[in-house]
Amino acid sequence: MKKSRGVVTLICTLLLLAGCIYTAIFGVGQDKSGSAESIKLGLDLAGGVSITYQVVGDEEPSATDMSDTIFKLQQRVQNYSTEALVYKEGSDRINIEIPGVTDANQILSDLGRPGALYFIAETDSNGNLNYVGSYGQDADGKLVQVYSLTKSLEELEADGSIVLTGSEVAEAQAGYRKDDMNNQSPVVQLTFNADGTTKFAEATKKAFEKGETIAIYYDFSEVESENFVSVPKVNSVINAGSAEITGEKSLEDAEKLASTIRIGGLKLKLEELHSKVVGAQLGTDAIRTSLMAGAIGLGIIVLFMIAVYFVPGLVASIALALYTALVIVLLDGFDMTLTLPGIAGIILSIGMAVDANVIIFARIREEIAAGNTVGASIKIGFDKALSAIIDGNITTLIAAVVLWFMGTGSVKGFAQTLMLGIVLSMFTALVITKMLLNAFYAMGVRDQKWYGVSKERKPINFLAKKGIFFTISAVVIICGFVFMGIHSAKGERAFNFSLEFIGGASTTATFPEDVSIAKLDSEVVPKIEAVTGDGNVQSQKVTGTNEVIFKTRTLTVDEREQMKDVLVESFGVDEATINVENISSTISNEMKRDTVIAVIVAVVLMLIYIRIRFKDIRFGFSSVLALIHDVLVVLTCYAVARISVGSTFIACLLTIVGYSINATIVIFDRIRENLNTPGRLSVEEIVNTSITQTLSRSIFTSLTTFIMVAVLYILGVTSIKEFALPLMVGIACGTFSSVCLTGAFWYLMRKVGKKKA
Repeated sequence: MKKSRGVVTLICTLLLLAGCIYTAIFGVGQDKSGSAESIKLGLDLAGGVSITYQVVGDEEPSATDMSDTIFKLQQRVQNYSTEALVYKEGSDRINIEIPGVTDANQILSDLGRPGALYFIAETDSNGNLNYVGSYGQDADGKLVQVYSLTKSLEELEADGSIVLTGSEVAEAQAGYRKDDMNNQSPVVQLTFNADGTTKFAEATKKAFEKGETIAIYYDFSEVESENFVSVPKVNSVINAGSAEITGEKSLEDAEKLASTIRIGGLKLKLEELHSKVVGAQLGTDAIRTSLMAGAIGLGIIVLFMIAVYFVPGLVASIALALYTALVIVLLDGFDMTLTLPGIAGIILSIGMAVDANVIIFARIREEIAAGNTVGASIKIGFDKALSAIIDGNITTLIAAVVLWFMGTGSVKGFAQTLMLGIVLSMFTALVITKMLLNAFYAMGVRDQKWYGVSKERKPINFLAKKGIFFTISAVVIICGFVFMGIHSAKGERAFNFSLEFIGGASTTATFPEDVSIAKLDSEVVPKIEAVTGDGNVQSQKVTGTNEVIFKTRTLTVDEREQMKDVLVESFGVDEATINVENISSTISNEMKRDTVIAVIVAVVLMLIYIRIRFKDIRFGFSSVLALIHDVLVVLTCYAVARISVGSTFIACLLTIVGYSINATIVIFDRIRENLNTPGRLSVEEIVNTSITQTLSRSIFTSLTTFIMVAVLYILGVTSIKEFALPLMVGIACGTFSSVCLTGAFWYLMRKVGKKKA
């Protein structure tokens, strides 16, 4: 690269950085605010819409029907946000909370009004019409066909005219279909369950023979003519378990019809009880301190990188600044919802972005020490670091993709931000860092002193100490199980599960005046925590009112009275406005199951990838053993410190899994390289040498990531601290397992395999 080209490259990169920072802060276009301000935030950071539905009917719904309805509603609302929550309130009400939304009416309109959906034959068994059509005007004054029932639903059900119900529709999706002229027209594609397939086949056979229609009727209104959502003519016998509804004017109309059919498939009929806009759960302090912690953490990392790596450190700092700005811009661009678990994904990806640079710089120093010129060392260093960076990032990316496709709720949100971070970190490390290093070199910065020279280190005999390392790990993990047993013996749960996992109580109170979030965090919540003896208290303001919702663990009768006394005596709340309801967990059994399955699938795929890349499945099994070790150590932290196990728990474990696998792959990559290097080293010496060669990388990467989380812990509010502490433990034990355990696992497996052979 010529000097002039190096100058142009540096200027272009700095302009790109300036442009991204400007877009993040100020935005582009007259009506657009900065990306940082426009990012959609979750309920924990910004609040949203809360809608309460009441089950219609005199009988109390069964727990099974409520659970099924909640799960199906959860699937529906994820179209609006992966962070939407659905949970039971009392015995016959369901709450839906959707972040980043301020118009409840729009959500109610788009989501559909939960009611009962019926597929009704045009005529009964005696040939009498069940519904009749007439002409009327739509909202635009156009002449349209409208329908009305000739009988009550009870009569239709009694004479068998209701051929199918919404509960037998497995799925309804809007889409396009091409006709014979290759024109696209919007359609609604229906899929039925086993019973629905049989019933629909029989119904369409009769309707087709008679040349009749089958009406889709949605029972939610007293005006029956408005309840016919579609009256399609049957053009053939449909026995394949799927069907299409045509005739919609636009894809938007088709999507509304599909949404109506989906929500009509609920087991229970619901009606809207009330809706309101609620504020953030964590409060402004949590957001402010998190941003401040991120800025301070990045500043410390920049200083650290420059102090340790000189010119390459400066280059990495520019690339890291660009990475951070791009993350902010693309979070807004891809319309992702950012929550506390999402912040975990970003922290992990920042650590991986630093890690990639550390791997490259360590390789460059090794090549300089081997006698190569700086220019050649830069080229060779990037080439040799490439496999470790790609393998480490792709294994983590595999996990993120699986979690995104198969996970639900906050797991999906975590996966989205992690995927974005991984892709950007590889781009900035392998493209931007390389361009900038070559640019500085072209501009005359060629002296070795600006890049550093790797010092020859005597290999540390890690394998000789494997017994000590195994013992330390075993003691820590056993302590965790002991504490779990002690808590269980005392009648407590093994872990301090929060209301997201086990449900709790929702207390609504109307204060005599508007209470700021800062006052809630500093004065009200601490007094409630004193009553509950638990730091897991969530508060939400209802926008436009003095009403505040406090979510806590399940309260005893005495605790409810104590909480009422605190609110009345300390804050002047009228006791008549205080209402307490039990609420279910927001993390359903189905969500837990889906997450477990997703993690298992991710681990299997990572094993397959490692087997293909390393040609040795023992590398994969060693990595998995390290993951299990790290998870168990973090569980020990949760059990001993009684940290609240809430929605961030899953994100925390997934962050540690991603961090651990990435660190392990770097060491295994060096073992693989040294195995293929001619020489007389034994396998034991190769393992020790490889760990020693990557030791500085392991320490520096862990240190930079640890700094980010530690600052978050120091500055954060209670909920942030409970999130950051296990992350710090996970980073520390992930480094320990990568350096001290994984090489030993692989060595022992190889040794046993050779003996058997």
